[in-house]
Amino acid sequence: MLTIDIHTHILPENIPNFRERFGYGGFIHLDHHKPCCARMMMDNKFFREIEDNCWDAEARMRECGHFHVDVQVLSTVPVMFSYWAKPLDCLEVSKFLNDHIAEIVQRYPKRFIGLGTVPMQEPDLAIAELERCKNIGLAGIEIGSHVNDWNLNDPNLFPIFEACQDLDMAVFVHPWDMMSKEKMERYWLPWLVGMPAETSLAICSMIFGGVFERLPKLRVAFAHGGGSFPATLSRIEHGFNVRPDLCAIDNNVNPKEYLGKFWIDSLVHDEKVLDYVIDLFGSSKVALGSDYPFPLGELEPGKLIRGSKYNTDIKSNLLHGAALEWLKLDKNQF
Repeated sequence: MLTIDIHTHILPENIPNFRERFGYGGFIHLDHHKPCCARMMMDNKFFREIEDNCWDAEARMRECGHFHVDVQVLSTVPVMFSYWAKPLDCLEVSKFLNDHIAEIVQRYPKRFIGLGTVPMQEPDLAIAELERCKNIGLAGIEIGSHVNDWNLNDPNLFPIFEACQDLDMAVFVHPWDMMSKEKMERYWLPWLVGMPAETSLAICSMIFGGVFERLPKLRVAFAHGGGSFPATLSRIEHGFNVRPDLCAIDNNVNPKEYLGKFWIDSLVHDEKVLDYVIDLFGSSKVALGSDYPFPLGELEPGKLIRGSKYNTDIKSNLLHGAALEWLKLDKNQF
């Protein structure tokens, strides 16, 4: 059965020294300190260790063969978004990353689909780069769960979403720059607690802000099984019902009405939780996502789905149908 993984991250093997180029810090570069491994460094401070499967397309394809994954959707590592940077500098970083992903997609069109990144902090530049992403063969963009001080309902961001709908470009929302990091300095809590909350923040912002209501053809997928949103949806709906003066100020449609109108990935780590989100969203809106090649993801992509008791139709949706619908692609091209 065709298997498409919508949540995989990639970096170029060699990243320019943007700190030297722009004259200020905060950018990532790679320290290739030993064969097939590199340290992600930010201003000479260690961020994360990665292996060659994070930059080498051939290494990825070998592992995909082992895991029975036919197609990966490639997106950058969220720390590369650089929304905090000067807009033109962020645009330069975005173009560098987008050209790298587009080159891989062009080289292996049956194995990879590409998502770009754009300078969301400057909407006019973001829309121009979005248009360029489409022209170089990318299927959509990956964005953060917020853009500096803007949540995804912010009016400044609406023209970007409108352009995504008009250009038929998919949107993948990934948490980043987690909230309340100062309270989560230990135990890896930003990744364990902050990330799920960030994703729920993004979904609620788009629902309550009326983004889905105003742009019904916008195709958005959220990482990590929708984060904490599915588990707290009834609380969110209850709040909407009892305090419409606080919740319904921009959109008076019940949040549950939007189930089935956006996608989530399958990265929930538990068969009962997967059952729940499939029941909640429908299998046509849940797509395999592994967070490859990082350890907090599904270490054997698709294992939870393949090991389930779901019938063939549901497995088909989870393994490729939902992804193809979100990306608006044809199964036959793979």
